[in-house]
Amino acid sequence: MKILLAPSETKRSGGEAPFRLDTLLFKPLLPWRTKLLHTYINILQRGDMAELSRMFGLKKESDIKAHIKDIIHEPAMKAIERYTGVAFDHLSYETLDDDAKMYVDSHVILNSNLFGFLRADDLIPEYRLKQGAAVGDIKVEKYYHEHGALLMDEYLENEEILDLRAGFYDKFYKPAKPYTTLKFIKEGKVVSHWAKAYRGIVLREIANAGVTSIDDFMKLPIEGLIIAEIQTKKNKTEIIYNIEV
Repeated sequence: MKILLAPSETKRSGGEAPFRLDTLLFKPLLPWRTKLLHTYINILQRGDMAELSRMFGLKKESDIKAHIKDIIHEPAMKAIERYTGVAFDHLSYETLDDDAKMYVDSHVILNSNLFGFLRADDLIPEYRLKQGAAVGDIKVEKYYHEHGALLMDEYLENEEILDLRAGFYDKFYKPAKPYTTLKFIKEGKVVSHWAKAYRGIVLREIANAGVTSIDDFMKLPIEGLIIAEIQTKKNKTEIIYNIEV
């Protein structure tokens, strides 16, 4: 089983390992990643505040300047540790035991807006790129869909898929085979902020239990969640959870 997870715009600083673009998931993506990264770095070097504001999703000049870095030579850390934000806070990877960390490292595929498809333990530097922002004339989601979707299909050919990403990331990759997603309902309404939190909580419980199949996942008790309904349409199965109030 593989678990697809969205990134976050906020990142943890630091790292101890050197960054190597050629070590990331999918070697055939190297020339496309290289082109995108060079375009991104050239924009940083030009220093056009309006362009950087749009690309970073930031307004204050001091915040923008803090992200103008030579990221190729910045230290790297595991992608799953680099990303912060609601889902990652609730996963709390650093507090997992070694077995659960190994599970996350080997089962989770992240969908970076800059680097594309990543294993959880791929080493990446700190960077900033707003979800949906173009890098120069490159529409990133379309770019990685064009060059990476078939690689993902091949990679996931013999795997069950649990997709914990937000819907936006279907633009990067939407599984061609059967897959499972989650929806969270609170007091009769679909939630968004709490959905991020519960994606992290669900992933933590899955990692702690070492879940190896969708059937096992559906039997997994998760505190605060009750399965209300399961809907299947074409190749997508959606598990709808009620959040206990």
